[in-house]
Amino acid sequence: MAGRGTGPDFVEALARGLDVLACFDADHRRMSLTEVAGVAALPRPTARRLLLTLEELGFVRSAGGAFELTPKVLTLGMAYVGALGLWDIARPHLEALVARTGESSSMAQLDGSDIVYVARVSVPRIIALRVDIGTRFPAVQTSQGKVLLAALSPDQLEATLAEPSRAGLPPYIGRSPDQLRAELTEIRARGWALADEELAPGVRSVAAPVRDGDGAVRAAMNVTVHAAETSTDRLVHDHLPLLLCTAGDISAEWALWQSRPHVEVARQGVHGGPAAATSTGGSRRT
Repeated sequence: MAGRGTGPDFVEALARGLDVLACFDADHRRMSLTEVAGVAALPRPTARRLLLTLEELGFVRSAGGAFELTPKVLTLGMAYVGALGLWDIARPHLEALVARTGESSSMAQLDGSDIVYVARVSVPRIIALRVDIGTRFPAVQTSQGKVLLAALSPDQLEATLAEPSRAGLPPYIGRSPDQLRAELTEIRARGWALADEELAPGVRSVAAPVRDGDGAVRAAMNVTVHAAETSTDRLVHDHLPLLLCTAGDISAEWALWQSRPHVEVARQGVHGGPAAATSTGGSRRT
């Protein structure tokens, strides 16, 4: 993984540290030093120094000769979500949607050619895939991913699809590039997307866009059902209208939040001097 930087300011040590954090997942919660070094493609002494540094910073802990992540790692991702202000706005709407449909609902954003889950309200279901905050799936196989891809310009779409997925799933061969572009054109026109057992058997979902104050699609939210329990017809005719309404409400509230008057008050100086205030009335904070 290391050694791929090309820019003059690329910090290889930082990249290697992030590689170490990325080694851990739901199937590898605890790993030995040797395992981390192997997965991150790092020399064992380098992996050891990085793990001990991360442990001192509080992102990793060790016990019994194995390392595991700590909850502090969540601050890295939640800082991004919190900066958007989106989760605080979306949470009550997601909870209300789940209460009305009886099905799980999630919100995701695009990261390269993958989607990454940034919010989720779930109900107990036996389903083929486990989904948590930070879970990554190939965008082209998900309803949320299709919504996000459909919002891209032609050049952005080509560049995005050219990026390899980091979700760790086999390449999807369910449609040709021309078929995908035609589907995305249709999604862009109608404003929602369907994924029918494309990600995994039994997983069916419908998704709608969440827009910011400028009307740009910044996230997508879905309703996910088990195909054996909920037909496509019921998903589209019963759940989709509720989803579209919810996504619209979240978008409207987010636009208001972004346009709110905002004042930043600086901390008092060391000697107790007066704090300076900077007004940014009407500015957007994203």
